[in-house]
Amino acid sequence: MINDSLYKRKYIIGSIAVVVVLSYIIRLFFLQVIDQSTQEKAENNAQLRQTLYPSRGLIYDRNGELLVANQPIYEVTMVVREMTKQAFDTIGLCNALHITRETFDTRMQDMTNRKKNRGYSRYSPQIFMQNLSQEEIAQLQQEKYKYPGVDIRIRTLRDYTYPIASHVLGSVGEVNYNDIERDNYYSIGDYSGRDGIERTYEEALRGQKGVKIYMRDSRGRIQGVYQQGKLDTDAQAGTDLHLSLDIATQQVAEALMQNKIGSIVAIEPQTGEILAMASAPYWDPGKLVGKERSANYQQLLNDPHKPLMNRATQAQYSPGSTFKILQALAALQDGSITPYTKYPCNGKSSSPIKCTHNHGSPVDLEEGIEQSCNPYFWALYRDMLQKDGYEDGHVRFKEHYNAWREIIASFGLGEKFTNTDIREQAKGYLPTTDFYNKIYGQKGWKAITIRSLSIGQGEILVTPLQLANQVAAIANKGYYITPHFNRNDSMKSDVHTTLVDEKYFDVVHRGMARVMTEGTGRWYNIPELQMCGKTGTVQNPHGEDHALFIGFAPMDNPQIAVAVAVENAGFGATWACPIATLVMEQYLTGEIKRKSLYDRMATADLTNSTQE
Repeated sequence: MINDSLYKRKYIIGSIAVVVVLSYIIRLFFLQVIDQSTQEKAENNAQLRQTLYPSRGLIYDRNGELLVANQPIYEVTMVVREMTKQAFDTIGLCNALHITRETFDTRMQDMTNRKKNRGYSRYSPQIFMQNLSQEEIAQLQQEKYKYPGVDIRIRTLRDYTYPIASHVLGSVGEVNYNDIERDNYYSIGDYSGRDGIERTYEEALRGQKGVKIYMRDSRGRIQGVYQQGKLDTDAQAGTDLHLSLDIATQQVAEALMQNKIGSIVAIEPQTGEILAMASAPYWDPGKLVGKERSANYQQLLNDPHKPLMNRATQAQYSPGSTFKILQALAALQDGSITPYTKYPCNGKSSSPIKCTHNHGSPVDLEEGIEQSCNPYFWALYRDMLQKDGYEDGHVRFKEHYNAWREIIASFGLGEKFTNTDIREQAKGYLPTTDFYNKIYGQKGWKAITIRSLSIGQGEILVTPLQLANQVAAIANKGYYITPHFNRNDSMKSDVHTTLVDEKYFDVVHRGMARVMTEGTGRWYNIPELQMCGKTGTVQNPHGEDHALFIGFAPMDNPQIAVAVAVENAGFGATWACPIATLVMEQYLTGEIKRKSLYDRMATADLTNSTQE
C-alpha cells in the first residue's frame, strides 16, 4: 500500500510540473507573439519616434491666385519618463514659456490623464502646449538643453491670403476621439479639415506623415539615429488644389452682401464650375485659426444671424416668380401651350390668382415672362394638369401632376446634388401626390387646390444653389453638369439632361431678355452683355418678403449663371436683380463701371428688416 501511494504521488508531482512548465511557455508565447504591447514597450524603451508632419496642400483659385497657404507654428512636447529621471527645473520652464506654475500643473494633469489623452505614454512625446509663435518660443529654444524630455516641434496652420470665402474653404481644427477611432492616421493633437473644401478633400490635402527614429540607452538618453536612419520616412506634403472660384468675383459678391442676410451663387453653365458662392453673414476664415479658434467659433455659434450656416446650399425658400420659367418649359414640353398661346389678365381683379400690376391683355408666353403675369402661369398650369378632367378617381389628373413634377425635378430640384464636392446641402422639396393625398384625401384636391405652385409659392422649396443650377440648365438649353469647386476634368463628366427638348428654350430666353430690357430688370441691364433674367418676390411669413433673382449672360453664349437671395429685402427687382447684374459685370468685364450702383448696394444695411 505504501509503495502504491508513493507511486501515485510521483505521477501527480510530475503532472504538476508539466502544467507549470506549459503555463510558462504559453505565457511567454502570449507576451512575445500575441501581445504586441510588450514588444512596443520594449521598443519604446530603446527608441524615440519623432513624427514629421507634412505641409498641408495649398489652395488656389481658377486663375492661379493663392487662397490658402501655411504658416509655421510651434508646440512643446514632453517625454515624461525622461523628465522624472533627475531634478527638473519646473519654475525655469514656466518662466521660459511665460506661464504660471498653476498653468503648468493643470496642463500636466490633462496631458497625463488617459481619459482626456487616450494616446498617453510616458515613453513617447506628448503635446504640452500648442500654437506658439516664434516670439513665444524664443527663450525656450535657447534654454532647451536645460530641460530633459522637453522638445520643440514645428507644425503648420492655415494662412489665408484673402479674408473671404469662409463657407467655401471651411476650416481646420483639432481632431476628436471619433476621428481617431475612425482613421488611424490621426493621433491626439493632430488637425483635420472640419468643414467645406478642407473637409471634402481632407485625405488629399493632409499629405502623409513621416517618422525619424532615435536610439536611446538604458537611461533614456539619445544615442543617435536608430539603424542609421534606414527605418526613417520623409513627410509628404499634401496635394495642392485648384478651385473654380474667381476670387475677384467672389470679393465683389461678398462686398455686395455685407450687412445683409442671404446668398449669391454664380456658375459657369458649360462646366458646372462654381465661380462665386457668398453666404451672408460671413466671417474672416483667419478667425478660426490658432489659439483664438475656440473662442471665435463659440461667438459665431451664438450669433442670432447664424453665420455658420451656408445659406447658399442650406437655406430653403419658395422660388416665387423665378419658378415661372420652369412652368413655361414644362407646359411647352407637355404640349399644353405653344409660344403663341394667349391667356387673359384682369390685373389686380384677376381670380383666383391676382396679378401684381395692370398690363396689356391677353398675353402670350414671352409677354407673360416679361410681365411676370400670375394669371397667365396659373392658366397654363391648370390646363396642363386638368386637360383630361377628373374622371376615374383623379387618376389621369395625378398622372399629369407626376409628369409635371418629373420635368421640374430634372432641373435638379427636390434632391441634394450627388457626386459633388459640396458637402453641406439641403434637398429642398417638390411635393408628391402622396403628400397631397394625406392632406386632402384621394379625391379632395384639384389644380385649384394647389394653384400656388403655379407661381412658385406653396409647398415647393429650393436652395440658392439649386436656383443657380436651374438657370444654368436653362442657359445650356436643357442640360447641366453637377455644380462643383474642383477644376479637375473628371468633375465635368457628370452631365444631366433635362426632360425638356432643346427647341423650347429659345422662346424662354427671349422672354428672359425682355425682362431685362422692358420688364422688372430694365433699370439694371447692360445691353452689350445681353443679360437674361427673372426677378422674384417671395412671401415670408416671418417678416418682409425675400428678394430673389436668376439670370445668365450673354444670351447667345452663356458664360455665367447667377442666383441671388436677399432675405427680408422686399422686391426682387429692388435688391436681388441689381446685385446679380453687378456680379455678372465683374466676371464678364473684369471690373465694375457702375460705381454708384455698386456703392449703393454694398453699403445698404438690410439686417434690421422686420422679423418675428
